[in-house]
Amino acid sequence: MSVTITPIKPEIGVEVTGLSGAAFVDPDVAKACEAALDAHGVVVYRDAHIDDDDLIAFSHMLGPVHIWPNNDEQKRELGIVSLDPTVAKNASVQRGTFNWHIDGTMADYPHRITLLSCIDPANDGSGDTEFANTYAAYNALSDDDKAEIDDLQVHYSYLNRTHLDHPHVTEQTIAAYEKYPPRDRPLVWKHRTGRKSMLLGSTASEVNGWPTERGRALLDRLLEWSTQRRFTHRHHWERGDLVVWDNTGVLHRAHSYEPESGRLLHRTTIDGDETVE
Repeated sequence: MSVTITPIKPEIGVEVTGLSGAAFVDPDVAKACEAALDAHGVVVYRDAHIDDDDLIAFSHMLGPVHIWPNNDEQKRELGIVSLDPTVAKNASVQRGTFNWHIDGTMADYPHRITLLSCIDPANDGSGDTEFANTYAAYNALSDDDKAEIDDLQVHYSYLNRTHLDHPHVTEQTIAAYEKYPPRDRPLVWKHRTGRKSMLLGSTASEVNGWPTERGRALLDRLLEWSTQRRFTHRHHWERGDLVVWDNTGVLHRAHSYEPESGRLLHRTTIDGDETVE
């Protein structure tokens, strides 16, 4: 079967068919993936059916793979995405992924790339994952908007109202959030490539030096702008799918699902080497 590449939208996403299993463990495939990420932000591999060992091997070709310290020794590079606490040790915080976010906001170096492999889709059709390209959203802003936000600093925290007002937040969830202290960072991430993206989503709490409501209104407006249809792709999971995205400029969120749905994804994450400051 030949490899077919189909753009999803002009400003986000490309779908690839014709690759599966061990075929991913190839430097040329990794190089093509990175090129597609630079151009489109999100790469959807249909019918990939990649097992955990090949997923980890492919991830290493993209860069240094993040270690999850709470995982079993044999699977420290593999994240488990499930709301079932008997399956995923961090199930208590995963409802927070129903909000727009990037992975590793509080880290010194936010994650560069995230990969999700679908082991089992939700049995009721729920649990889609949506992506929003803030590189494209920033480029499409007016010059006046860019001038207003280019030098703003924002306070980022898991312990803000977006997270804490969620009805499923527990003491265990709050304890997990407290492990990641708040950060003050630029709203506009000026990358060494010369490109710019925006740090938005549920961890963006307030604009430093602005009245709270004024800052909240700006962050809400920018998030609404960045998550309009032209900049977003909503992925409906099927068994065997592999989705890869550029975490430095693509927001994502899971649509609501329940532990009983059986939704199970495996994740690897490529560590970043570029700080936001």
